[in-house]
Amino acid sequence: MLTILFDGVAYGMLLFVLACGLSVTLGLMNFVNLAHGSFAMAGGYITLVLVNRAGLPFFAGLPIAFVVTALIGVLFERTLYVHVYGKSHLDQVLFTIGLVFMSVAAVDYVMGSQQVFIQIPSVLQGRFEIFGVGVGRYRLLIIVICGLLTVGLQLILSSTRFGSRLRASVDDARVARGLGINVNAVFTLTFAFGSGLAGLGGALGAEILGLDPTFPLKYMVYFLIVVTVGGTSSITGPFVASLLIGIADVAGKYYVPKFGAFVIYTIMIVVLILRPQGLFARATGK
Repeated sequence: MLTILFDGVAYGMLLFVLACGLSVTLGLMNFVNLAHGSFAMAGGYITLVLVNRAGLPFFAGLPIAFVVTALIGVLFERTLYVHVYGKSHLDQVLFTIGLVFMSVAAVDYVMGSQQVFIQIPSVLQGRFEIFGVGVGRYRLLIIVICGLLTVGLQLILSSTRFGSRLRASVDDARVARGLGINVNAVFTLTFAFGSGLAGLGGALGAEILGLDPTFPLKYMVYFLIVVTVGGTSSITGPFVASLLIGIADVAGKYYVPKFGAFVIYTIMIVVLILRPQGLFARATGK
């Protein structure tokens, strides 16, 4: 039971890193980016090429995946996304879902359609026991990295000048520009950081989730459930939602494998009925 709980927490932490960028762009920038999973896939394949083919150490590949995916995010944000910021959510959904299918086709053509996994160091393979609880080394690494990222992200958004400028830019871009804030630069940096986190999550998750061209489509629903259940008014909501969904998904697939996915969708429906704005939405709503 405790081993399942540990694996569920690790899975939930991974989901949070994968989905928190979407939470930031949707909650703070009011932009629906369904192509978020494509950046996660990009980070996974970048790490795959660096580690499996170029022979780069795994721990060196992770920050490179973050930086390269963030740069890809900047390129796409400045050339494509910036043109649909002011559009309706329906336009944004159609635009970004089109990017998803384009990325799936491109990766399938370049990398092939087979599922692949990243070679992790032998020191991260296997399990060890703590008080009778089986602890996976790689899953423990995911918990540590994702925990540090969660704390850092919360501090950046709530306690730094950049976080204040981001909130001001979202609340009223015209007033923010009048105060001397470069709104375009703030949005670009935010989008890049969210894309980089997605790429890092894809790199970390490739060993657990597997990696293939349909990755953005398979896990798009999970990302949306995290944001829906947790709400978009804070980082705490998606974090708790990720843990809840991760534990429920792992436990459901272990105890009732035929109805494993049914569990998380049931949780989503119940939350949407009882708390339409998410578990941690502000009382005033958005």
